[in-house]
Amino acid sequence: MTGKLRRWLVIGVPYLWLLALFLVPFLIVLKISLSDPALSIPPYTPTLDLSRGWEGVREFVAGLDFENYVFLTTDDLYWKAYLSSLWIAAFATFLTLLVGFPIAYGMACAPVHWRPTLLMGVILPFWTSFLIRVYSWMGILAQEGVLNRALMWLGLIDEPLMILNTPTAVYIGIVYTYLPFMVLPIYATLDKLDVSLIEAAEDLGCSRTQSFWLVTVPLARPGIIAGCFLVFIPALGEFVIPSLLGGSRTLMVGKVLWEEFFSNRDWPVASAVAVVLLLILIVPIILFQRNEQKAREAEQ
Repeated sequence: MTGKLRRWLVIGVPYLWLLALFLVPFLIVLKISLSDPALSIPPYTPTLDLSRGWEGVREFVAGLDFENYVFLTTDDLYWKAYLSSLWIAAFATFLTLLVGFPIAYGMACAPVHWRPTLLMGVILPFWTSFLIRVYSWMGILAQEGVLNRALMWLGLIDEPLMILNTPTAVYIGIVYTYLPFMVLPIYATLDKLDVSLIEAAEDLGCSRTQSFWLVTVPLARPGIIAGCFLVFIPALGEFVIPSLLGGSRTLMVGKVLWEEFFSNRDWPVASAVAVVLLLILIVPIILFQRNEQKAREAEQ
């Protein structure tokens, strides 16, 4: 009985955590997305009144409509924001992978006594406020910033480059900010890699480059996938980086949510935008998990 109780506790604590911090807030946002806007505090009229019991639930179901979700299809702003966010997040994730994989690979190949120091170097930026780090990039990328001054001093450019308030600045900010989320999972996978597999591939005639692509990269696939998810998911809903580095011309869902919630005070529409964004994120994750489960079952 004690063993069963322990197993239930081990399983139950994460589920309670998800229930309290994910499912309940999601249901609240979903409820608001099905409400009507109003000039009040809070600025919406609830269509579900749980204080009336089943009568309130029946009235909610009878009068259920998805007008806020339909509204998202009538304005180009929203679907353009989704497409723009998907493209920026996907391309930034790809750039982060290009930068992060060599770093993780170098850390895994470094002498054992150097690895804790290198790992600390990757984690060190987390000791500084995220907002301060983004603001520092504003000073670096500005026309009179450190980067342009250095390039002009070296004679590489004749006039300052326009980097700030462009998509390039957004990509730089996302790659810099989320680089540790890419490096750490890949490093954790490569650190456990059996070196004898690479030696066997080289003994069978593979060059170092071939053994890297045929052995190292496939075995690092779990870390690569985990790192891509850890970068892509927060980057898709990013608000601070596009606002500070991208300027007004950078369109992302996070900025649209901010405008709807705090400028337009249209909480129902903003909640509908948030629910759709969450569905966009959850569906690929579920499909990926099912494919992984089928692959494991096929291997068995």
